[in-house]
Amino acid sequence: MNGAQALLRTLVDSGVNVCFANPGTSEMHFVAALDDVPEMRGVLALFEGVATGAADGYARMTGQPAATLLHLGPGLGNGLANLHNARRARTPLVNIIGDHAIAHKALDAPLESDIDAVAATVSEWVRRSGNTSTVARDSAEAVAAAISSAGIATLILPADISWSGGAEPAPPVEPAVLARIDHKIVADIAEVLSSAGPKAALLVGSSVLNPHGSQALERVCQATGAKALHETFPTRMTRGGGRFEPDRLAYLTEMAVDQLAGIEHLVLLGSIEPVAFFGYPNKPGRLVPTGCTIHRLAEPNSNAPRALDHLAALVAANLDATPPQPTLLNLPEGPLDPFTVAAAIAATLPEQAIVSDEAATSGIFLFRATKNAPEHDWLSITGGAIGQGMPVATGAAIACPHRPVLNVEADGSAMYTIQSLWTQAREQLNVTTVICDNAAYAVLAMELERVGADSGGPVARSMLDLGKPELDFCRLSEGQGVPAVRVTTAEDLCAELEHAYKEPGPHLIQAILRD
Repeated sequence: MNGAQALLRTLVDSGVNVCFANPGTSEMHFVAALDDVPEMRGVLALFEGVATGAADGYARMTGQPAATLLHLGPGLGNGLANLHNARRARTPLVNIIGDHAIAHKALDAPLESDIDAVAATVSEWVRRSGNTSTVARDSAEAVAAAISSAGIATLILPADISWSGGAEPAPPVEPAVLARIDHKIVADIAEVLSSAGPKAALLVGSSVLNPHGSQALERVCQATGAKALHETFPTRMTRGGGRFEPDRLAYLTEMAVDQLAGIEHLVLLGSIEPVAFFGYPNKPGRLVPTGCTIHRLAEPNSNAPRALDHLAALVAANLDATPPQPTLLNLPEGPLDPFTVAAAIAATLPEQAIVSDEAATSGIFLFRATKNAPEHDWLSITGGAIGQGMPVATGAAIACPHRPVLNVEADGSAMYTIQSLWTQAREQLNVTTVICDNAAYAVLAMELERVGADSGGPVARSMLDLGKPELDFCRLSEGQGVPAVRVTTAEDLCAELEHAYKEPGPHLIQAILRD
């Protein structure tokens, strides 16, 4: 058995059974070994950013890591933006980077680079395999590290470690156990919430944004009068179906500051202190009001759900959550704009859908509109590096093949990882992509003004214009094997969405939001 075969067998035995790959010469023995380990599903991506984003989407929906396979330093570089997003999402991911054979590295070949240094910028754990006899153990420890840290474990795999014989699979390594809940901290925070009432707020992370967590949060808020907010861009949030939902912390600095105004105690539950997305002239970077005390109930990589249960038991033992109150949503009519697009998506969203949201400014009403849609999972652009939505939808569809996946995508963002469509067609994934086409980097037009730059010049305006030439997403989609339609009205968008959900396989709808 060669090193690649032992590595793959160990990954499968450790619970990793999908590998999103864009391989090169250094990874050919890994590719060949896929036939020897059929339990590992190899998924080909035409760009490394698709592979890394898909691995993120898969892990968000399963809670278990997928593997990536990337080619040397440039391949890692191409996948870096979505590795950044995955790091911010705190999703477990085993990132395998092929490298030159050990003896060849000293020759400074054209593709030689400092893989270790680049990988360290996004990884919680980095190791370079140096011996065929230990490569399987390295891979088992990579899986454990990814799960323990809820982050990226990068294993650098020299080509000769893959092709050399004498390797054997290694047994799985147990991930680290989450730290125990400090009951005194829970009790102290329970007292703070009970005494501060509406002057207290909880800011919660993704690990409690599920039906059980929402019920517990509702009970805590009912009992204490405290306010509940969730992170602006949650990794995964189960919502809809008429359930209680904490308020979303606003993206815009001014609005977030208003939301937190008057809060004297902020409890962090599986979240970190909120800060502005960017620094702006004459605007604060920190969002927490001056004088507000921050209480850390549970760190992001801890047992936040258990901490919340303990808190609810202390302050709301005799309270029940309000039963879900489903709402019938009306089908919108008329020309497409951000409001009617949001209404159409909300009114047609099927039960147990998965929504990958990268709609940017065109999706301004989308999150609020879908609050009372049927129960669904929401996946956000966690790290702000665009080009995430389509790959994440791809990985989510592989993780949950029997659930409909909706990707709501801005036109500018779509062009970063448009190759996702090819993988969706190849794998026949149930992904419906709605391209919100306003022919502009509209979010940057807003930011141009917000940062105080002079926005009146024709060159500046041209740098944000995507209409010259117009992007034909239908042809781009059909050229990759995904059927596509163009719509200009809310009625047509509703009809095409309903058709796409009923018909297996991928679909794309180009929604025109411009005059």
